[in-house]
Amino acid sequence: MQNPLLQTFSTKYQSAPFNDIKEEHFLPAFQELIKVSEKEIDGIVENEEEPTFENVIEALAFSGEKLEVVSGIFFNLNSAETNDEIQKIAQEVSPLLTEFSANISQNKALFEKIKKVYDQKEKYSLNDEQQMLLNETYKGFVRSGALLNEADKEKFKNISIELSTKSLQFGQNVLAETNNYFKHITDEKELAGIPEAILQQYRDEAKERNLDGFVVTLQYPSFLPLMTYAENRELRKELALANGKKSFQNNEFDNQNLIKEIISLKQKKAKLLGYENYADYVLEERMAKSPAKVKSFLNELLEKAKPFAEKEIDELKTLAKADGISEMESYDHTFYAEKLRKQKFDIDDEELKPYFQLEKVQDAVFGLAKTLFGLEFKETTEIQKYHEEVKTYEIFEDGTFKALLYADYFPRKGKRAGAWMTSFKSQSIKNGKNNRPHISVVCNFSKPTSDTPSLLTFQEVTTLFHEFGHALHGILANTTYPNLSGTSVKWDFVELPSQFLENYCYEPEFLKTFAKHYQTGEVLPNEKIQKISDSKNFMEGYQTLRQIGFGILDMGYHTIPEKVADIKTFEVEETKATNLYPSNPETVMSTSFSHIFQGGYSAGYYSYKWAEVLDADAFQYFKENGIFNPEIAAKYKVLLSSGGTKDPMELYKNFRGSEPKVESLLKRAFG
Repeated sequence: MQNPLLQTFSTKYQSAPFNDIKEEHFLPAFQELIKVSEKEIDGIVENEEEPTFENVIEALAFSGEKLEVVSGIFFNLNSAETNDEIQKIAQEVSPLLTEFSANISQNKALFEKIKKVYDQKEKYSLNDEQQMLLNETYKGFVRSGALLNEADKEKFKNISIELSTKSLQFGQNVLAETNNYFKHITDEKELAGIPEAILQQYRDEAKERNLDGFVVTLQYPSFLPLMTYAENRELRKELALANGKKSFQNNEFDNQNLIKEIISLKQKKAKLLGYENYADYVLEERMAKSPAKVKSFLNELLEKAKPFAEKEIDELKTLAKADGISEMESYDHTFYAEKLRKQKFDIDDEELKPYFQLEKVQDAVFGLAKTLFGLEFKETTEIQKYHEEVKTYEIFEDGTFKALLYADYFPRKGKRAGAWMTSFKSQSIKNGKNNRPHISVVCNFSKPTSDTPSLLTFQEVTTLFHEFGHALHGILANTTYPNLSGTSVKWDFVELPSQFLENYCYEPEFLKTFAKHYQTGEVLPNEKIQKISDSKNFMEGYQTLRQIGFGILDMGYHTIPEKVADIKTFEVEETKATNLYPSNPETVMSTSFSHIFQGGYSAGYYSYKWAEVLDADAFQYFKENGIFNPEIAAKYKVLLSSGGTKDPMELYKNFRGSEPKVESLLKRAFG
């Protein structure tokens, strides 16, 4: 039987042939494509011609293309549509890929050729992108152990393989814990305060499980409304404890020891390469450069934000006291924050939701991309999908095909929590042909019910804009080499495009174009639009402190791993300056902190706040000159399309004319 993953895809745009792919195709495809890629590397090494930029650096950049595509398909499925079989394959495949990667980066003969080209770079007439590729390739090999002795190279490789499987296990444990819990409720009185639309969602969930009454899960669109509206404090507490206990229950899905193992392995990896700790190793390649700079940045924000946060919590405590609650707990926060928001701004998420039908919000984000960058989106049924709920779009610019977009919006058992952008295929230019990217946006919004379409909270509206900002970074990519394309930028620069786009959600002139009642077509009234704008910085102090806490905790794990004797104790100690509620001994955040233990944010979580400085400064530029200003949009488009071909600060200064100012963020956040 032919393996579709090993054939040339005959689908439109050579998109992933999901209809033909079966689980059993993946492992043999990976095994075969690793062999093919190894032969390509052998070809570079065995070439007897004088090493040049073209026959070494460029050849390496374009090697393993098919393997990259199959990896993209497989690991996206493992995040968005996984099952036991896929998870089992992932545990087999991850070490194979890590070993393959380590074998390349520790290939002595290959590195000698790279070093020869690198040492003689002055004799080549390289453009900026070629220069960047050469530098990044050389540094990448050094940072992957190319200069180590043979014994240490073997240690480095084994550490990398172990890390890949343990990180994968971490995420699988969190997903299992999320899926394993549900709360079955038969008495509607227990759900007092929860809006009817959410109750219907809970009824639908119960029906899917062949149960009467209501079912609440730990999936975000189910969990968050309960924490926001349920008057039943005990129920809020129960759900908060269930959520906070994920992978912290001393069962088969416990992540406490895994965390210790992961940070210990990372520390060993850094030490082998001569770094003090893993954060030093990571930050050398980031805009921030050092843990000291990150800590200074976070502490500066902490100092500014904490008085605002404390004042906000005091206001919530006043409301809670009126309800007879003498000691507010973290599980009370969202409920009383919503109460205060209603009181201050007379604004209610459930009241706003009818104006934010998912399809209309998506149309708005597509329209914004057309206004700013000239992109046209056309839904197509000619692209195969991995799930029936996924929608696919062809994107054009001036009639020329630009990218494919997969949009996957609703929670499922096989989908991890949260929202993300990823790609099935990178953009690159080879032999004069511009190979365009295949981009995916994945979210977890409330599904349509039997009588209403999918209606978004305002926070979900900003989430869609955020992920679409990442998508634009990929869609507009226009670089020669795939490893410098789209979102392949320094990690503390990667959140600029996403956070930048969120700003438009608060602009009255833009909101009016799409915030329309799904039944009547009535435009969201001016006073409500004004309230959204006025409430933009509501609880900004608390939210900033929370993000700073995550950033500090991340730095702690990756600078002082030897001090992590007990996960709970370490977390409490590291975040004490940012915690405004008592800590519950039964819960911990670290064991489900997938960003840093499964994703790519290890020693990089600070980058969300770092990028906020960039996005506040960038949007300020638009605000001063018109939020749809075509000249500034054209300059911003250059920044997005350039990917990682230039130093991010250089790209930013070319766009803005100056370095970003932290004052722009402080002014936006705290006035």
